[in-house]
Amino acid sequence: MFADLLRSLLAPAPPRLPEPDAQLALAALLVRVAKTDGLYAVEEVERIEKILRNRYELDPFAAATLRGHAEDLESQAPDTVRFTRALKAAVPLQDRAGLVEALWSVALADGERDASEDQQMRLLSNLLGVTDVESAQARQKADRE
Repeated sequence: MFADLLRSLLAPAPPRLPEPDAQLALAALLVRVAKTDGLYAVEEVERIEKILRNRYELDPFAAATLRGHAEDLESQAPDTVRFTRALKAAVPLQDRAGLVEALWSVALADGERDASEDQQMRLLSNLLGVTDVESAQARQKADRE
């Protein structure tokens, strides 16, 4: 145990993660929301790719590639703030409810809704500057899809 601690202290620092652009940030948040309940379902993967195709006018291959990059970044990123910061810089406040709707769409894609997803969505909505009422409206709209 002491050897592991000493090795970690002497190891070179891991490389800093790059700041994502808005596309990668949204894709990483979609992946993070999908994984929140501990299950990364096929329905969620398909929904993520559909959102990326529609929002950024990507072909299926490009959407799958972006999702793959987002999965890598999401697994390495210790926090969510880096993603919401990139989105806040790129998306005007009045358009952020659409981001929350996309996030809810993924959270609801597997047909299950649990407390951890609700908690994650409250955090994301808050970090994106979207009110609870706007988030609830976005959830209802996503649920009707």
